[in-house]
Amino acid sequence: MIKLEGLLLLVSLALVLYSFIDCARREDYEIKKLPKWAWLLIIFFTGILGALAFLFIGRTTKNIGGVKKPKKRILPPDDDPDFLRSI
Repeated sequence: MIKLEGLLLLVSLALVLYSFIDCARREDYEIKKLPKWAWLLIIFFTGILGALAFLFIGRTTKNIGGVKKPKKRILPPDDDPDFLRSI
């Protein structure tokens, strides 16, 4: 019984820590319903309930806004036409 309680405590602590870090690292436009500082306070003071609320209510998906902008490919200087043009 003690091992089960310890496991539940460890899982809930990991979930709270994950939610807190996830909220802190997200941009403001990726967080719904409340400002970032409010979600951080809720997660910190309510623990598992705040963490679950943030995960299910407060987050947006990463792909919000439609089509993803393709990453610019990094070219070495001798293959980069802009660099070669500036010489």
